[in-house]
Amino acid sequence: MAPRKNAKGGGGNSSGSGSGSGSGSGSPSTGSSGSSSSPGARREAKHGGHKNGRRGGISGGSFFTWFMVIALLGVWTSVAVVWFDLVDYEEVLAKAKDFRYNLSEVLQGKLGVYDADGDGDFDVDDAKVLLGLKERSPSERTFPPEEEAETHAELEEQAPEGADIQNVEDEVKEQIQSLLQESVHTDHEIQDSYHVEDTASQNHPNDMEEMTNEQENSDPSEAVTDTGVLLPHAEEVRHQDYDEPVYEPSEHEGVEISDNTIDDSSIISEEINVASVEEQQDTPPVKKKKPKLLNKFDKTIKAELDAAEKLRKRGKIEEAVNAFEELVRKYPQSPRARYGKAQCEDDLAEKQRSNEVLRRAIETYQEAADLPDAPTDLVKLSLKRRSERQQFLGHMRGSLLTLQRLVQLFPSDTTLKNDLGVGYLLLGDNDSAKKVYEEVLNVTPNDGFAKVHYGFILKAQNKISESIPYLKEGIESGDPGTDDGRFYFHLGDAMQRVGNKEAYKWYELGHKRGHFASVWQRSLYNVNGLKAQPWWTPRETGYTELVKSLERNWKLIRDEGLMVMDKAKGLFLPEDENLREKGDWSQFTLWQQGRKNENACKGAPKTCALLEKFSETTGCRRGQIKYSIMHPGTHVWPHTGPTNCRLRMHLGLVIPKEGCKIRCANETRTWEEGKVLIFDDSFEHEVWQDASSFRLIFIVDVWHPELTPQQRRSLPAI
Repeated sequence: MAPRKNAKGGGGNSSGSGSGSGSGSGSPSTGSSGSSSSPGARREAKHGGHKNGRRGGISGGSFFTWFMVIALLGVWTSVAVVWFDLVDYEEVLAKAKDFRYNLSEVLQGKLGVYDADGDGDFDVDDAKVLLGLKERSPSERTFPPEEEAETHAELEEQAPEGADIQNVEDEVKEQIQSLLQESVHTDHEIQDSYHVEDTASQNHPNDMEEMTNEQENSDPSEAVTDTGVLLPHAEEVRHQDYDEPVYEPSEHEGVEISDNTIDDSSIISEEINVASVEEQQDTPPVKKKKPKLLNKFDKTIKAELDAAEKLRKRGKIEEAVNAFEELVRKYPQSPRARYGKAQCEDDLAEKQRSNEVLRRAIETYQEAADLPDAPTDLVKLSLKRRSERQQFLGHMRGSLLTLQRLVQLFPSDTTLKNDLGVGYLLLGDNDSAKKVYEEVLNVTPNDGFAKVHYGFILKAQNKISESIPYLKEGIESGDPGTDDGRFYFHLGDAMQRVGNKEAYKWYELGHKRGHFASVWQRSLYNVNGLKAQPWWTPRETGYTELVKSLERNWKLIRDEGLMVMDKAKGLFLPEDENLREKGDWSQFTLWQQGRKNENACKGAPKTCALLEKFSETTGCRRGQIKYSIMHPGTHVWPHTGPTNCRLRMHLGLVIPKEGCKIRCANETRTWEEGKVLIFDDSFEHEVWQDASSFRLIFIVDVWHPELTPQQRRSLPAI
């Protein structure tokens, strides 16, 4: 059996004195000429030892002969590799020809046209197909007959002829080997992925506040009530932008899971049918289909697109912006170039914290989606990112229009409809959001994301019992976007209101999942590491002067409050956060989110003047200063405040002898006239007013004493 012809050749033998020909073709004749037992070799050894022809020690000639034998053995070892199919470069070439490789493009490094698995580029999977290690699946791309014929014709035109074919094949082999290595060790091709509701892409930090106890970031689009309920009214939304400083905790700040001596014995610890975080992590992730971002034209300029994208992936944002701008100038019809420009502007806005640059990115995303022949995946990604960045700037209505267009373009995509529902919620349009989620649930009844949001809306409409199964089943689904502290918060709250003792096991699960600092402390907008206990003493807070001033002047404060009640009863507004099971509870606010209510202070000028001295309360942008009146027969549901960044002082002004009490965590106390109670309202608390006359107190919120001055200046208002 003749050995296979090696593309690299059998090696070029140097001409020895009288040795056989070294053509290096790997033929049997060459092999015999290299054998030490050949007649030629014997003659050479016989006559080359001494000039008189006698046999003797190893002469210079015989030394050279043995050297050549060893060298030829090395050559034949290489030939044996091919002979026994250890490495078959010929087969690689045959596969390449079989898949109609365009050799001229291979040499230029443009391998997109040789995509074997249909994902739009040349990668490791494609190489496996070409090497016979993986079969081409039926769904993968194939050339249409006419395109195949054109490709074949081009190959015939471009294929080298005659002796040049061997050199081209050598170059192809080297290109394939180097590209395979590069595809394993580098990531320079254009790769994007779909993103779930957690949404920001891997190249874009998450812009929405995470509802966890890990870190404090402001939510650009959510207004929060005193109980942590989402109230996204457009007129009151305080959005986040790059011009506003945002506090970011240091790496040393961690969540304090309090070891307070609070009795949790009453908490039910039944099992909940929700997969643990560990189980979810152990589940093999479903491989997402790589989006196809290149149209037919963009494939012809893929090398240039890849080069620009490589700059962006390496963090060379300014250079990447210039590269993509040049591509847009050269190829204005290229959707991928325009999309790359938008991504670079987006990254640059993040780097420079520039709203102006971000607005440019938002417009460029729109331009990319509007171009003719833009791939559907690119349109979807462009408009989704545009919507997210509009929300970041507080442009809720603009974001809603973008989401509406997405749903029109992709009506069968329920994830886009779910996003549209969130868009309506952020504008406070609960009715429209409800209709969207009803549509989704009609099509996909088990959509967990739609269920939790639909349950959230029902609870906001005070349909407490109806909301519970949607919230519960939605969380149990484990779908992306359902493991959110707000849904555990509202599910537990709804269960408490209907007397379902399972509420605390959901709070326990929320705590285990990292949404709550403890079962009792369930605030959602937190700064890590702050001391956590339900009740405080004045000395522990460090605000002893404020407490002394309040207690010393309690009658003045009381009298001004009573005057307001008598003269302008309308200034006391009913509690509107749906916290009452029954009864009558109203409040008269002097400061809100660190802003003084000038008109209100006209009704209590001495009280306001007294408080002006204490910035820990007047400057507390996560709290209020207000009178609170509660009439007999009132019960306030167990609830928690929205943040751990404040403490709440209650100064007793008019307190009936019996029937009024407040519970915080597992300890219940009563008010005294002229005395201050201090508690952390991020812990669960509950109030009863079963006296025969009204109860009047003065509420003063203060910054948590462990917050730094920088934190107090930069934390967003609640």
